[in-house]
Amino acid sequence: MDFLRPASWEEALAAKAEHPTAVPIAGGTDVMVEINFDHRRPEYLLDLNRIGELSEWEAGEESVRLGASVPYSTIMEQLRGELPGLALASHTVASPQIRNRGGVGGNLGTASPAGDAHPALLAAGAEVEVESVRGSRLIPIDEFYTGVKRNALAADELIRAVHIKKADGPQQYSKVGTRNAMVIAVCAFGLALHPGTRTVRTGIGSAAPTPVRARTAEEFLNAALDEGGFWDNGKIITPSVAKQFADLCSAACNPIDDVRGTASYRRHAVGIMARRTLTWAWESYRGTAASTEGVA
Repeated sequence: MDFLRPASWEEALAAKAEHPTAVPIAGGTDVMVEINFDHRRPEYLLDLNRIGELSEWEAGEESVRLGASVPYSTIMEQLRGELPGLALASHTVASPQIRNRGGVGGNLGTASPAGDAHPALLAAGAEVEVESVRGSRLIPIDEFYTGVKRNALAADELIRAVHIKKADGPQQYSKVGTRNAMVIAVCAFGLALHPGTRTVRTGIGSAAPTPVRARTAEEFLNAALDEGGFWDNGKIITPSVAKQFADLCSAACNPIDDVRGTASYRRHAVGIMARRTLTWAWESYRGTAASTEGVA
């Protein structure tokens, strides 16, 4: 196994073009596990740790550009206001040591359905900035996951950053694991309210071959909130609406039985998380609306 250590982003792109099978490594929290268990034995490892810009982030007027290697701990500590859903997801990642090393770029590159960041990215409607010597492009998060541990990257492309719109409403994240820390998700759920467009987006992890959105559930809830005037009147979402939303989220799953949980349990748990995160997020929205507009 050869180890490539580019000193700049341009050198990294050139190395990836010359060696398309080279596996990028930054935090190493996913790749090294696969190598240590002999699940992967790449011919080349492409070390990106010398490229400082990958660990930088900047907040614009409407969105945050998050470098691929920005640690989860930084997201938790410095971006909780702008990216609350991703900050909550980051808090559930493994241990403090791993949160100080791992970043969203690694989750995206591995594209495991159990990656903790994926539900939050789907709910927020993120875009993935990728680049090669041929140029750069933005891939909408809805188009990024193409199969089990497969993504839309071309062989010569690297992930440079993730673009995420600043939250314009409450966001929530929930994860079920077999213990409280250092655990791969049995299933996970992300939800974001977008009052600006009067829409709700979701993200489901570890309950289908890829991270997915519960699109039918979103369409139902968007219609129910609009027809009932909920965005304006700030009323509590009725139990029947919440239950239907939860049932549709469960139906969006296509899980498997494995050592962490059964398919039926995953469907049930996703429904529970959907109902709870919707309740939490909506209560937060009502509170904000009441304080700024006098909605009771």
